[in-house]
Amino acid sequence: MSKAPLSQENYYSTDQDWEYMSVSQYKGFCQCEAKQLAVLNGLYAEDNKEAFLVGNYVHSAFESPEAHQKFLLENEEDLMTKKGTLRAPYVQAEKMVERLERDEMFIFYYQGDKEVIVTGNLYGTDWKGKIDCLNVKDGYFVDIKTTRDVNLKVWSESRNVYVSFVEGYGYYEQMAVYSYLLEQQYGKPFTPYIFAVTKQTPPNIEAISFSSDHLKIALNNVKENLPRIMRVKYGEDYPHACGKCEYCRGNKQLTSFVNADELI
Repeated sequence: MSKAPLSQENYYSTDQDWEYMSVSQYKGFCQCEAKQLAVLNGLYAEDNKEAFLVGNYVHSAFESPEAHQKFLLENEEDLMTKKGTLRAPYVQAEKMVERLERDEMFIFYYQGDKEVIVTGNLYGTDWKGKIDCLNVKDGYFVDIKTTRDVNLKVWSESRNVYVSFVEGYGYYEQMAVYSYLLEQQYGKPFTPYIFAVTKQTPPNIEAISFSSDHLKIALNNVKENLPRIMRVKYGEDYPHACGKCEYCRGNKQLTSFVNADELI
């Protein structure tokens, strides 16, 4: 049976998440297989609504005035106080928008089609992605990232070291996968850029590029991890639980004692 065409309306639907792999889904499986499988099966929903809305506040502002107005109306209850003013996190989001609007480099690069859906096949698996800003003519794409601090250090369990937020949050893999899918679709290479804006007061901004070596390493990581992820996703392997995330804490079942000395 052929897949239903992806659209802005169904892109985030559970049906499409079962049909396609995505970077967010891939990262979810890498972090905790048990949690991500529960999310796919509708048994668990992550409590990250505020962060999600702040990110979408910023993204919709640069998509189009119509898209931003639609976002504001659809989420009015969450965004506004009873007095009709923006809640504090979204006052900050508005400052982040204003900070980016004042930057000439960002405005120069953020030219192209917005919220572009891209699909393709990577290592035998169908993938989907959504590009914040795609400039097909000049061969590049831009992703806006909201973060606490551009110099934030994130602990890497796999490498046992602190890494940048770009590596820690899987953005190397995201940019590598998107570059691959776009080249597959358009028949030419695309250069990825991230424009980061922080939740600090005042917001900081940064323009981030990627070396081809880092993107190749990221794609190789995807190649190595994907077979097991797909087996777990479709029930051919039992999911591992990380034992540390909110889902694991909430579903933990005690089976034995742990010696007090082993707690640290």
